[in-house]
Amino acid sequence: MEIILQANFISKSFPGVKAVDGVSLELRKGEILALVGENGAGKSTLTQILGGAQKPDVGEIILDGKPVSFTSSDQAILAGISIIYQELSLVGSLSIAENIYANRHPVGPINNILWGKLYQQTQELLDRFELDLSPAVRVKYLSMGQQQIIEILKAISINPKVLILDEPTSSLTEREISYLFTNIRKLREQGISFIYITHKLSEVFELADRVMVMRDGKYINCLPIEQITENDLISMMVGRKIENLYGARVPEYAETEWIMRVEDFSKRWAFQDVNFDLRKGEILGFAGLIGAGRTGVGRAIAGIDQKDSGKLYLNEKEIKIHSPMDAIHHNIAYLTKDRKGDGLFLDMSLRDNLIAPSIDKFATAIGFLDRRSIDAHAEEKVKEFDIATTSITKKVLYLSGGSQQKVLVAMWTGIRPRVIIFDEPTRGVDVGSKAEIYQLLRRFAAENTSIIMISSDLPELIGMCDRILVFHRGRISGEILRKDFTEERILTLASGLQLAVENGNSRQSKGGN
Repeated sequence: MEIILQANFISKSFPGVKAVDGVSLELRKGEILALVGENGAGKSTLTQILGGAQKPDVGEIILDGKPVSFTSSDQAILAGISIIYQELSLVGSLSIAENIYANRHPVGPINNILWGKLYQQTQELLDRFELDLSPAVRVKYLSMGQQQIIEILKAISINPKVLILDEPTSSLTEREISYLFTNIRKLREQGISFIYITHKLSEVFELADRVMVMRDGKYINCLPIEQITENDLISMMVGRKIENLYGARVPEYAETEWIMRVEDFSKRWAFQDVNFDLRKGEILGFAGLIGAGRTGVGRAIAGIDQKDSGKLYLNEKEIKIHSPMDAIHHNIAYLTKDRKGDGLFLDMSLRDNLIAPSIDKFATAIGFLDRRSIDAHAEEKVKEFDIATTSITKKVLYLSGGSQQKVLVAMWTGIRPRVIIFDEPTRGVDVGSKAEIYQLLRRFAAENTSIIMISSDLPELIGMCDRILVFHRGRISGEILRKDFTEERILTLASGLQLAVENGNSRQSKGGN
């Protein structure tokens, strides 16, 4: 098969670190090459070099058989290489057409925009991908999945040879992911080549033709997807064998008395009539499609959002939670799915983040903070949670995704939580960090801390939980015990198919009577 892009012995260093060390890569025409590795493996730096955002210290890039050298992303785009990052570059207040052809509008003799031609060009592009959208619709009204496709269409409009996608499904629903994959495959059939960066190994095996592994800035291996197993891939990524990603219950979970009870929780347009118990030392999963009410219930328990009605009991006593401070007072921790937006203070030090929820404990009798105790506490947490850092004064912004997630967990252990609500606990972290986070959750459960795990990752829920509650349109559509866990059963309840079958049977029964 024809080689469209080749990188030979690429190296790139930054102060104190060699980000890419002598890496070579080959991408074939009409191929999807998955690029995987832990955070800090060098994937992003390598693709930024290929896409003109960084200049290599050493090495050469060959595109379509000719050596190329880029000093900017614009040069790479004109040559045929486009990168689509996690943070989309679309302008919400502008139309689909204006976003796709930004700075490339068709113009008339007096430099006026030819709107009719612009909309016609855009409509042809939308029709090509069977998108039932108007070119005049503002991007802010589109779903995240539709926006991701528009970002790809923007790149397609320049006739690229290579598209580099960086974690494109991190904010998408299952339906949107399926739609995205369908369109990526269509583009592959048209001869466009892809480098696909992801932490989701299931996507690698569903989509990729080959997979290339990087570790510590170096090339490790590149194999056809049919020649590798998930365990082999994990071992190459982390440099060690992980026998069981999710770990094992030690001791084995046995049903205990309940510690928290939710009764008749309701919030208009979010969730209705939610009832469940949480047992001591239990890991209880919340499954369901995005928008089904899982996160809303978790945020209401933690006092971040206010419910309209319902009662909350802790250790058989009704408690009132009107704010996150009330939840902290009752030793309930909520770990947000958006660690960068809501969970961490990125511009503050690791030390300051680690004491944030429990800062009152470090105040002296006269109201000052005890810096010596704070430093000791921070050093202890860094060691306990194995957070990779050179100093407790380092800004959290500069830590890897996996280390940031461990900081999020460590900071909330300062309140000695009895209940931890963890929303998307491993979103955006590499497989090695996932294993460490799972190990931490196992440890908390063994110490009788109760955990609610809200996750869109079905293998994660099945691997970690003792029970799973499935949400559909704001209600609990079913409870599944560990012995009955299957992805099919969870998806059936999450999509409402079980309810539809039950309602249909009920109507038939009534009709028969």
